Order: sequence, then structure tokens, then C-alpha cells
Amino acid sequence: MISASRLALVAAAGFSLAACSHVPRPSLPSLKREPAIEAPALSGPRKEDLKPGQWAQALSDIAPDPAWRFGVLPNGMRYAIRKNATPPAQASLRLWIDAGSLMEADDQQGLAHFLEHMAFNGSKNVPEGEMIKILERHGLAFGADTNAQTSFDETSYQLDLPKTDADTVDTSLMLLREAASELTITQDAVDRERGVVLSEERARDTPGYRVAIKTLSAQMDGQLPPKRIPIGKTEILKNASAQRIRDFYEAYYRPERAVLVAVGDFDVDAMEAKIKAKFGDWAGKGQPGKNPDVGAVAKRGPTAKLIVEAGAPWSVQMTWTRKPDGLVETKALDERDMLENLAFAVLNRRLQALGRLAEPPFIAGGAFKGDQYGAVRVTTLGATAQPGQWQDAMRALDAEQRRAAQYGVRQDELDREIASLRAGLAAAAAGEATQRTPALANQLVDTLGDAEVITSPSQNLAFFDALTKGLTAERVNAVLKSSFAGSGPLVVIAAPSNIEGGEPAILKAYEDLKAQPVTPPAAPGVTVWPYSSFGPSGKVVEQKEVSDLDTVFVRFENGVRLTVKPTKFRDSQVVVKVRAGNGLLDMPSDKQSPLWSGSAFIEGGLKQISAQDMERVLTGKIWNAQLGVEDDAFTLNGRTRPEDLSTELQVLAAFATEPGWRPEAFNRVKTSYGTLHDQLQSTTGGVLGRDLGGLMHGGDQRWTFPSREQIANASLDDLKTAVANPLTKDDIEVVIVGDTTVDKAIAAVADTFGALPARAELAASDAARQAPFPAPSATPIVRTHKGRADQAALFMAWRTDDLFSNLQRSRDVSVLGQVLQLRLIDELREKQGATYSPNASSTASVVFKNWGYLAVSLEVPPEKLDSVVASIREIAADLRDKPVTEDELERAKKPRIDQIEKARVTNEYWVGALSGAQTDPRLLDATRSVLAGLARVTPADVQKAAKTYLADDKSWLLLVKPEAAAK
Repeated sequence: MISASRLALVAAAGFSLAACSHVPRPSLPSLKREPAIEAPALSGPRKEDLKPGQWAQALSDIAPDPAWRFGVLPNGMRYAIRKNATPPAQASLRLWIDAGSLMEADDQQGLAHFLEHMAFNGSKNVPEGEMIKILERHGLAFGADTNAQTSFDETSYQLDLPKTDADTVDTSLMLLREAASELTITQDAVDRERGVVLSEERARDTPGYRVAIKTLSAQMDGQLPPKRIPIGKTEILKNASAQRIRDFYEAYYRPERAVLVAVGDFDVDAMEAKIKAKFGDWAGKGQPGKNPDVGAVAKRGPTAKLIVEAGAPWSVQMTWTRKPDGLVETKALDERDMLENLAFAVLNRRLQALGRLAEPPFIAGGAFKGDQYGAVRVTTLGATAQPGQWQDAMRALDAEQRRAAQYGVRQDELDREIASLRAGLAAAAAGEATQRTPALANQLVDTLGDAEVITSPSQNLAFFDALTKGLTAERVNAVLKSSFAGSGPLVVIAAPSNIEGGEPAILKAYEDLKAQPVTPPAAPGVTVWPYSSFGPSGKVVEQKEVSDLDTVFVRFENGVRLTVKPTKFRDSQVVVKVRAGNGLLDMPSDKQSPLWSGSAFIEGGLKQISAQDMERVLTGKIWNAQLGVEDDAFTLNGRTRPEDLSTELQVLAAFATEPGWRPEAFNRVKTSYGTLHDQLQSTTGGVLGRDLGGLMHGGDQRWTFPSREQIANASLDDLKTAVANPLTKDDIEVVIVGDTTVDKAIAAVADTFGALPARAELAASDAARQAPFPAPSATPIVRTHKGRADQAALFMAWRTDDLFSNLQRSRDVSVLGQVLQLRLIDELREKQGATYSPNASSTASVVFKNWGYLAVSLEVPPEKLDSVVASIREIAADLRDKPVTEDELERAKKPRIDQIEKARVTNEYWVGALSGAQTDPRLLDATRSVLAGLARVTPADVQKAAKTYLADDKSWLLLVKPEAAAK
């Protein structure tokens, strides 16, 4: 897997980021370079000052979170261990290597990532093909619990353990040690994995990705990172030798470059002893590899770059570049970064307000800054432009940049961002005792590449409070102005078609903007929150305990139902879902659903207050609101902390009674969707996402994606017709799960939803609970895409049944899907190397009768479609003809059971499980029995399910081919 997290700086403003292809160094037109603003230099220990085996805190004045134990082995390998029991009896292990694609030689481009794949393909003590099976026997699912990623400057391996018994922990540490130093990397294994790596390259190569890489090349003109994209060059991948992969392995997988992270519900002393025993004798082989010279930051004045990429959205970026800090994290560095963060929060708020205007200059905009791979420090303003309107977007970005540099931020703007950021930090500190184990492990790993010191949420809050006490706008403005120091700006325009005049025209348009003055930012008007009262509090007329699920059912006098489950899974977290009406059940099947524009509902604000003013008035509160639609309900979803539960319920009740329906929000979504067809048709995944829902429902327009014409002709009234009555008039159910009490939840709902006028409960008819499913066909459905000629995909489905037609049978089918997934990985990925990520899944509706399916989906080269389809049918036939082995059954069942057990200690799981349960008690029975039902599935049950459903003449097949090949 390719890690691209820090490419977010490049990928913003509408760019979709995936992996990788080399782009030649661009030649860019530029204006005469003016004297650059110089950023004040920060002093302090530098990253290169860190010695092998030394933690950043050894050179920093920041104390690390005391909950961690840090150590270093005599061979230089570091380790970090932490006891954590959220969730209980689980653990997370991470092996981090201080090496990535930047360390490759010219003829090794892509081999750091290829090596990551080889870590799962044979070692001294684990035969090829056995590592994943060993982990599955211990309950780790491939992909979900077992993964790895390669970036420019680091590689990491992750294991999330569902149990912390000695066997699971010892086995996992053994496998990480095998990956660290004992890989065999045989030529046969490399040849088998080659197709998998090439499949990953194909799947990730999208228009958005190509724009991102070309932008990176322009930003880092002449530097190394654009020449070392992690996925590498396809010609090298096609011909890579085992020896060149092994050369990289021996040069860079060395103990002095490694860190082992262990977090979980275990004894720290015991874990430390295990790490010492397992990794203490690791020694590097041969000469150690060197760190690369990434090159100097290019010095240039205003410069333009035009990127023309069919299928890409219109976008604009303005970037200033300078030498990166290269410092170990210290208090001084944190102070500078936090002041910058506050300034950029103000700038982002201004850009957000521009995007919400009745006639916005762009669809969405943002500002960001930071170091990139030790090569360059960037400050970027970016926007997704309306089609053809790149000059409007550039004009707005330039004006806001110059306004910020000239006038800075106002004190009231700064105070707002301080309050907003502090609320998040305070919530994190309140939830410190129940931080989740995988997140803690990832947080530690995230500090390693940048020489940071891991600190606790309470430390972060204390630092923030000390820094912001009496903080003035003048102090922040000094830092903000220096953010635009260095070379530039580099103006990058990405477009699906050429711009008349090209880059010289872009540069002239930018130069002309200098003559346009900017004014100081205007202060906002005074606004109050108008939805603090909904009338007299509602009365409870019924309260019932579901003791085995620690849940309480409540009914108010006005008919509103409340389901409450107090938990301690996460301190300071409360999740809320409001369900109203009958969702898709009540929508017409012969009229295009307008719910593609649903994000305009929340963005449209409320009748008495706009979204922008609402966010300002509620600064310092933690709340969230999202509109959704389910098969049997429209939903309003929120997430908050205990002290803001009342505010969260006020917000959701306001949206349920007085939404704003502002046309500017709808028009912005409509404009965004106007070019989406061009983007979707450029990849196999886009075509599947566009067409599959409608095809799997027989063309029922509740599930189809709107056509270009339907988008162009859509109106806000269409969305209002679909959503308004269910939310404002139909029956309501509120589900609250998390760190609260039954009494507090009842009181918050009584003051909001319980205070509303009574609503009618209108159940959907039995006829409405029928949904079409495509008939089996010997002839596949074919769709085409306009992307690369070597990209194709398939989706094969077999109809099954709904969940409640036979609850145990649905569990049998679920396990059959897991077995099918194992077979696909083994045959199509490991043996044939045909695809990177084959997927099998099962779906059983709880709403629509007789509606469910088993499905297989994957990416594959067009020339292999027929053979892969044949292989899938052979696998299905084998599952029909022969029972699975006990070992295979356990490898299918155990990860699935462990995933559900992990999910059941989250608030999100229970919000979903309890939704609708008051009116359909079968949902409670399904929740109670799911683990036992999966556990009791036998080989005979799996074979019976395969015989019932997996016949060739019962399958439905969709192929997505490149347009040229389909003609």
C-alpha cells in the first residue's frame, strides 16, 4: 500500500490523491523575481543531530507523554510501549522503518514499495503464502488488521491484535521480526507478486493523482521527491529482479533505522522482555544505506504551470516555497506552528465564507502550510474552481492572501479560533483515559519521521492555554506574514482542457491582479442562537429497560421515541442519530432521487440563521450535523461531548423543524456535480460508483446516479419535496449512545424533540418493501471508461435473501462470503498475481424483502477479464462441490467474529444496532445472536449455502472496459 498522507498539501483544492507515476521535470514561464520576504530563522537541534537509537526528546525541551515507555536495544533499534485497555484485551503493533522511495537508486524506482509486498511472501521461518493464514488463525483480517504502507521517506507495518494472549502476541512479534530481517525474496515469489503491484499502480492512477504528482513536480522543481514517487516506474516494476529488491532490503532494513511500537492491554514489563528477546540479536547485513540529497529549493519569482488532464476538476493553487525547517520539535517550534495554525484557521474561515456567497468565486477553497519530505516548506492557497472560471478563483485567492499579509487577522477572529480549537483540545483531554489502542499506536508512528515528541491531550491543552493567554492579533500577524516568505508564488491551474494563451496568459492574469487594492476584513454583525427553546418540555409516558443490552427505551407524549445506551467506551463522546419518516421506502421509484444534493441541506443553514453565522455563534461548542437517508428513514446525525449534548439536540431539532433551504448552498453542490461525470468516466472505480447502484436495483431511480441533464435541470424544490415533509411532519426516533446518563439524555430530548407538536406515525406498506434485483444473465452488462487502456474491472453478484427470511442462513451466507474472499486472495492475488485487492462481500437487507446478494469485485487488466471470470466460477463450483476444511472455516470466521467483538465496544456500532429497534424488535434479536450465529456455522452450512446460491446460471456480471477495447 502507498502512503500519501503528507501529500495532502499538494492534493487539496479538489485534487484526489492516490499513488504514483514519475513526471518529467517541467519548464515553467516566470516573471522577474522580486526580492523575497525572508522568514525569521528558528534555531534549535536539527534532525541530523539525532544519533542512531536516539529519541527526539533527548534533544528537545518537550517532555514526552509519561504513559509511554521508551527504550533502545544495543543494536540501535528503538521501541515504545504503552499499556492501554481501550478496547480491552486487544493490542496494536507497528514496525516502522526509516526508509522509503527517496532512498531508491535510479534502477530501483518502486522497489521500496515492492519490498513491502514481499514482506508477506516468504521468510526464513514462514513459507510463502503462510503469513496471512497464520494471522487469520489468530483472528487478524487481511487488510483491516494486517497492513503496510510505503511513503517517500518511511515504511510501516501494522498488526492489530484482537487478543493479547501469549500465543497471539508471540506469533505477531515473530512475524514482524521475520519482515524486519529474514525475508527470502526469491525470484519466483517476486514474479508472482509483480502483477499485484502493477494492479495497485493501475488502480491508483486517476486524473486527480496525475494532477497531484505534476503539481508536486512543479513545487519541487529540480528536487528528488517528484523523481521518487513510491509506486515507481512501470518498466522497472515489470522487470525488477529479486536481487535489486534484496539490495534495498539489506541497505535500509536495519535495526538502527527501525522502531517497534506496542500498545495494548498487556503487562509492559512482559512486552519489553519479549521485544528484547525477539529483536535483540538483529544485526544489519552489508553496508548501510545512505540518506539521499533531496536537492535545493528552486529560487524563482511568480511562475505559472498549466496542467491539462482530462477528467480532472478545475482547480487553482498558489504556492510559496522555501527551505524546510529541518528541526527537532521544541517548544519554540511548536509555538511558531500554533500561531501559524491559528492564523490559517482565520484565513480558512474567510475562504469558507467566500464559497458560501450567493455568487461564489469558487466551489471550495482552503489554505495550508508545512514541510514536505525534508525537501521544501510550502504555503498554499487552493480552490476548486467553477468550470472555466479559473480567473475568478485566482482573483479571490490572491485577494485573500494579500489581505492577510497586509492587514492580518482581527482580534475577534483570533479569539473565535482560539475558542474553537480549545474546545477540541479540551474534549480530547477529557477523553484521554479512553483513547483507542490503534489510534495511540498510529500517533506514535506519526511522530517518527518528523522528529517530534509524543505528548498527551492534557499536555497539549496546557501548552495551548499558556500560549493563548493574552495572545494578541499583532503577535499572530507577524508569524502569518512570514508564512509567505520564500520563492513564488507558483500558480498552478489544473483543467480538463487547455486554456487559451496557456501559461503566459495565466502569468499575465496574475500580474494584473497587483493593481487591484484590497480592503481590511470587515467585522461580523452581532447574532444570537435562536433555537434554544422549542416550547414546554415534553413528558415521558413510557420507559422500558432492555437490561441485557444496557439500553433504555423511552416514549414521549408527542410520540417521539428515544433509545439511550450509556457507555464508557469513550470518555467525553456522545453519538446521536435522529430518524424520521420512512426514507427510501416512501420515495418514488420512477423519478430520479435528488438526494445526491443532500449536502446542501446542512450547508443551507436554518431559517433564522445562516450556516456561517451558526458556526460563529456556537463557537466553543462541539456539535455536528449531517443529513442521511437509509432504506427506512431519513437521518440527522451528530457527535458531541456530554456538556454540549443539549446544544447538539437543539441543532438537530432546528434542522428537523426549520431548515434554511438557501439556494446558494444548493447551487454550489449543483455546480460541483456538473463536472462529476467527466471525472467518473475516467476510471473503472468511477464508472462502478456511478452505475452499480441503479443496475443492482433494476433501474429503480431511488438508487441511480443522476444524468448530466438531470443535474443541469435539478432545483432546490426537488430536494425540498423529498426531505421536508419526513423531517418536519413524520414520526421521530432519537438514538443516543455514549458518555451520558439516561436522565440527562431524557432531559435534553424533552427540551427539544419532546417539545415538538405530536406527529403521525405512518408505516410503509408491504408493497413498498419490494425492491427490484437484476435477473441472472449469461451475457454480461458492459460499461466503458475513458481512462487507461490497461484498466478494467468486474462485479459479479448472486442473489441471496433478506436478513430475516432466515437469520441463521444469513450468517451462513456471510461466512461463505468470507471464505470466498480467502479463495480470491489465494488464487487471484497470490497465485495468479492478477489483481491487487479482490473483494467478496455479502449484503442482506433488513428492510426490503428477499433482497440480498453475494458479490465479487476487483480490478484486472482487460486481457485477463475472461480468465479471471472463469477462475471465479471455478472457485464457486469448488465451494458447491466440496466442504471447506476446518482450518479454512476458522480463518474465515475468526477474523469476522473478532471484528464484530471490537466493533461492539464502540458507540458507533450501537447507534447503528439500536436504530429502529423500538418498532422492530427483530433487530435486537439479530444483535444478540450475531456472534453465536457466526460461531455455529459449519463446513456443511457453507457448502449448502454455496449450492443454494453460487450456481453459474444464477450469477449477474458487470464488466467495465476501456472505451477503445469495448468497440
